[in-house]
Amino acid sequence: MKKLIFIIVFLFSQWTITFADTSYFIDFTKVLNSSKPGAEAQKKLKQRIESDTKRFSKIESSLRKQESEIIAQKAALAPEEYQKKVKSLREKVSKLQKDKKDSFKNIAKSRNDAKKALLEAVNPIIKKYMDENKIRIVMNKQGVILGDSKLEITDQIISIINKEVSSLKIQ
Repeated sequence: MKKLIFIIVFLFSQWTITFADTSYFIDFTKVLNSSKPGAEAQKKLKQRIESDTKRFSKIESSLRKQESEIIAQKAALAPEEYQKKVKSLREKVSKLQKDKKDSFKNIAKSRNDAKKALLEAVNPIIKKYMDENKIRIVMNKQGVILGDSKLEITDQIISIINKEVSSLKIQ
């Protein structure tokens, strides 16, 4: 009985040592934000957001101006004409809100597509790195509670990505 327990404990300890020696982790968030293609994609998306925000701000100020003009003309206009102008303004505001929603929805889709494209480009790089360095498993850093910083391969992967992936296409 003692021999059986000893053998089980010995085999289990050998298995965990082997497994622990080949487990590495990578911070995918850092890869997405710090690699050249990821940072470039983030910059393009940020510029697109700023551009759309400026465009919508101009339209909003124009609509506010139209609103104040309509309010100022209320007494001079016939009730039907006033209602017609108010309805027209409401339609413009509704269209603006829809355009804003669609714009930001498209930007979010572009961001997800860029993230997906970068991850698709990263997977073969990680696989090649694993083969070259005889690594059996790479885990996402978010799933690691504690780990030796020597087991993190994020910076090595980022440097390889910067060399091999030039840029991402963003729609």
